[in-house]
Amino acid sequence: MTGRLQNKVAIVTGAGSIGPGWGNGKAVAVLYAREGAQVLAIDMNQAAAEETAEIILGEGGQATACQADVTDSEQVQAAIQQCQQVYGRIDILHNNVGIPDVGGPEEIDETSWDRALAVNVRSMYLTCRYALPVMVAQQQGAIVNISSIASLRSIGYPCVSYSASKGAVNQLTQNIAIQYADQGIRANCVLPGLMHTPQIEHYIRSGYGGDLDEMIRRRNELVPMKKMGDAWDVARAALFLASDEARYITGTELVVDGGITCTIA
Repeated sequence: MTGRLQNKVAIVTGAGSIGPGWGNGKAVAVLYAREGAQVLAIDMNQAAAEETAEIILGEGGQATACQADVTDSEQVQAAIQQCQQVYGRIDILHNNVGIPDVGGPEEIDETSWDRALAVNVRSMYLTCRYALPVMVAQQQGAIVNISSIASLRSIGYPCVSYSASKGAVNQLTQNIAIQYADQGIRANCVLPGLMHTPQIEHYIRSGYGGDLDEMIRRRNELVPMKKMGDAWDVARAALFLASDEARYITGTELVVDGGITCTIA
């Protein structure tokens, strides 16, 4: 590691993993720490947050686990305050929380729609709402929001609430980028494509049914590189946007998809 985030303080939401292996948030939190950041690892699941923090501490890094539901305003505010109390500042806000939901307007009920918008968009609005005053006072900060290629175009099957919410994430990010550009604060999105993560395996097994190996094979075939990406591909893109190497980049949508969006009209 080269210390690209040395002396930085990073908040990572969704920093745990839903199952064994490396989810996007877990990989990001660990990679940020490996590059020198002090990390507040937030997850709704306390044990998952602690697992990520323990990995970082075991490697000689600095991390604090924080249990919070980032759709809840009071819990988000408390998490931001905890970060300030423990580390004294906030240099990076990384929003990783998100849930998929397959179906169109007739298949998705109102409860599912509201849940998707709350988890995928409201959570990012709340963390930004409470972290931005800290960054403004510092006149410095970087926000990295995880969106999806589903925000740009159809991905071959209906996922109306997911696509709508991720499109909202893009515009939330661009609005923040422009409003705060003259105050030393940058905001960017990473748009992953088809990724092989514990979350995907979880939803294939428990949410949608079907043969896991066959689904993975089919997903690999859809990618021009003939393989899905993984959490580290997302983490490395996020690291670049969070680092000072991207100091003149704001409001962008960085696609990480093995070329799949080039093949979709």
